[in-house]
Amino acid sequence: MAPQPKQAKGKTGGDTKAVATASKGAADSKKHRKAVTKALDAKKKLAKGKFTLHKKKIRTSVHFYRPSTLKQARAPRYPRKAVPKRNKLDAFAVIKHPLTTESAMKKIEDTNTLVFIVDVRSNKHQIKSAVKKLYNIEIAKVNTLITPLHTKKAYVRLASDCDALDVANRIGII
Repeated sequence: MAPQPKQAKGKTGGDTKAVATASKGAADSKKHRKAVTKALDAKKKLAKGKFTLHKKKIRTSVHFYRPSTLKQARAPRYPRKAVPKRNKLDAFAVIKHPLTTESAMKKIEDTNTLVFIVDVRSNKHQIKSAVKKLYNIEIAKVNTLITPLHTKKAYVRLASDCDALDVANRIGII
């Protein structure tokens, strides 16, 4: 028989076979890449060995304590109190009244100090902030004592730029 003449590619039905082989080649290369990475991983594991050496934890105490677990902050679904508690010792409750005795007047003139009768439960910080709030004056320090009548007396020393005599006049002590 005589040889058949060659046909150009893409002209007849032979092109579907070429497309199938091209897609098969792409899939083969993907499989090949996966196989290579798998082989490399196996090689690494083989080089490392089955039993790897772990560093031993250094214990500094002979006692064993369970590890501390996560302590989450409370997230209540509803408030336990309907209304927050009112501060009963506000500035007006802390300071009851200024003292106007002879010795208190002497303190005003000599040592730039005002004397107040205050609530027994109040502390020096509360007294200082209350005087500052009510009379708009700077305070150097506060001394307190509890009298035999079980009332608290506060000696409020004013800052050097404030004059106790002027403040006493403004309050109405003098």
